[in-house]
Amino acid sequence: MNQRATSLDALRGYAILTMVLSATVVGGILPAWMYHAQTPPPTHAFNPELPGLTWVDLVFPFFLFSMGAAFPFSVGKRIERGERLWRLSWDALKRGLQLTFFAIFIQHFYPYMLSSPQDLRAWLWAIGCFIVLFPMFMRLPLNLPAWGHAAIKWGAYTVAVVMLLTVQRVGESNFSLYTSNIIILLLANMALFGTLLYVFTRHNPWMRVGVLVILAALILSAKVEGSWCSELAAFTPVGWMYRFDYLMYLFIVIPGSFAGELLMEWMKKVNNSESHQPSVGIAHGVWIGGLALIVINLICLYNRWCVACLILSIAVWALMGLLLRKPEGATMALWRKLWMLGGFMLLLGLCIEPFQEGIKKDPATFSYFFVTSGLGCMALMVFHVWCDHFRLYRSTAFLVMSGQNPMIAYVAGDLLVMPLLGMLGITTLLGVFHTNVWMGVLQGVLLTSLSLLVTIFFTKKKWFWRT
Repeated sequence: MNQRATSLDALRGYAILTMVLSATVVGGILPAWMYHAQTPPPTHAFNPELPGLTWVDLVFPFFLFSMGAAFPFSVGKRIERGERLWRLSWDALKRGLQLTFFAIFIQHFYPYMLSSPQDLRAWLWAIGCFIVLFPMFMRLPLNLPAWGHAAIKWGAYTVAVVMLLTVQRVGESNFSLYTSNIIILLLANMALFGTLLYVFTRHNPWMRVGVLVILAALILSAKVEGSWCSELAAFTPVGWMYRFDYLMYLFIVIPGSFAGELLMEWMKKVNNSESHQPSVGIAHGVWIGGLALIVINLICLYNRWCVACLILSIAVWALMGLLLRKPEGATMALWRKLWMLGGFMLLLGLCIEPFQEGIKKDPATFSYFFVTSGLGCMALMVFHVWCDHFRLYRSTAFLVMSGQNPMIAYVAGDLLVMPLLGMLGITTLLGVFHTNVWMGVLQGVLLTSLSLLVTIFFTKKKWFWRT
């Protein structure tokens, strides 16, 4: 196949950029729906009893969903080429370990971890961390034999270890394996266990569903104190890397793998000269309907209008079904299958929403997994209409390029942009954005845009960080 599904890159890019945006808007002064539902302003104190869903609660599951959707492309094609399962399993373990190291390394060198208030030393350490990450996670454009590139990579890891052992954090003198970026650590676990599950169920998708059913049973049974299930859930040989409750996010990653298989099936048919295209009216109806489902669920679940959410979701989903009732051609067939998969996950999540006292991100509820998986499927369908059908390449290029280089996009702000602004004395001027709602949002937009520009720069130079 010589075609790339830019919709998947765009979805991943949207997730990573909104993740950065949610972390850079001014805290305390914006409406509550601009933050995580369980950390409302002005104090942002975590309230595990508070149910609801905001756009901020969607960004991480959207990234997990896109990770699962990438399995058929990264792993599936290697299986089709005849690569052995042990090799794929080893690569999954290696990727999980690399991401774990990445999570530990970057967390130790965020400027706010090194000094308070932040100073020149902290900013220089952060920039140094950013520089070392290049030879660690990319193949440098040098004409060297394979052993030369391996030596550079291992040399970078050695430098990183020395940095970890010598850096002094706020109030501490030694590094800790337990000091890590939880977002990246969860991704490391999903990269390992999600890939392994996909490798061994590539030709038996129902087995993937069966594993999720068993996992759900274990999670529910683990609540019984003294049971073997609770002991299994509490067991971890490497607590700094793995916990049983991390596996819950497979409920988002695995549905993503099904969506990725549908996307790959569409690409094969398109490359085989499938020419029938949906009408413009149907295409517009599909993306409007998918976007409407996302907006409806965000508004209704945040305001706790659960019955209205269910009724409106069913109505919009049914209208989309009318548009797709006669799938002619590969593209409409893809949209119909994504519509069915996303609709099933969404309605399952809404029906189970009263269970566990409402939808919550933390501790994550089953409704959170199912609803966000369904909305992730709808988001992929929206981006497919925009990027792969209408081919709006110019207007979505910034999302696509961010999605192609997500590791740089994730850390550029904390390890490069903010240190440079601090060294230039600009961070002291950011207080002007703390005056009202619009200025508070503007700060997030500006800082996210700077991270975006850094990411686009390296993506255009084809300097990709890969595990």
